[in-house]
Amino acid sequence: MPKEKLIKHNLRAVPTEADQPDGRIVLDQPGSDVCTKCYGSGMEVVAGKGARICECRQRDAHSIRLAKARIPKRYEKCHFNSYQNTSNESQKVALKLCIEFANKYPAVDHGILLTGPVGVGKTHLTVSIIKSLTERGFPCLFYEFGSLLKEIQDSYNPNTRTSESGILSPVLNADVLVLDELGSAKPTDWVRDTMYHVINSRYNDRKFTIFTTNYPDERPAEGRETLEDRIGVRARSRMFEMCRTIRLDGDDYRRNFDGPRLRR
Repeated sequence: MPKEKLIKHNLRAVPTEADQPDGRIVLDQPGSDVCTKCYGSGMEVVAGKGARICECRQRDAHSIRLAKARIPKRYEKCHFNSYQNTSNESQKVALKLCIEFANKYPAVDHGILLTGPVGVGKTHLTVSIIKSLTERGFPCLFYEFGSLLKEIQDSYNPNTRTSESGILSPVLNADVLVLDELGSAKPTDWVRDTMYHVINSRYNDRKFTIFTTNYPDERPAEGRETLEDRIGVRARSRMFEMCRTIRLDGDDYRRNFDGPRLRR
């Protein structure tokens, strides 16, 4: 039987001049998404230092974490450096404390409760925390209080393919959960029981939670509701131990968007 001729192929992770007929190094072909630093390997060689995870993989991983965080499109561009609600001392203090939390996590002792009137930047600050943490590699989850309740209610519909446990599982297990507009839903017994279940579960598991709410702890006037009225005494009691309360004051910044039209 004649012997087959052995063909040797020179395989290289990084292309060299010898790989090209004319001696040129072709980094990318038209339409190619191959990274020019790692050539798709995920590891970037740094002269004199060795290899490290390429920036492209870090960006991809961050994009995935950010997508899973469920940040609403309205707040996609929010970050600490774009927070401009610093017209009074309470907003400056809130910004400082939120940056401190984001920088120190996971070496922190408590979550955060941001409380104050509408339009003072509470949601902006919570989204900024999520952005900072996901950039550092920590998974986070954002939920608006009313939307969470709506999704749970919709899961009872036999025509949907969701389940209550499927919705609540990531909420209960997220390392860092942002629950925005706490107390915004009408406080029925079911709402209070559901909210208590979420808060108590994260309390028992020592999970860090960041809340925002428009409802104060002190009754502002006769007939006005407090946060305890909206979520129940048991849930509010646990939050005192879970979170550091940060009070913001100020004017509703959204009113400024209508200023030119009002003047006309």
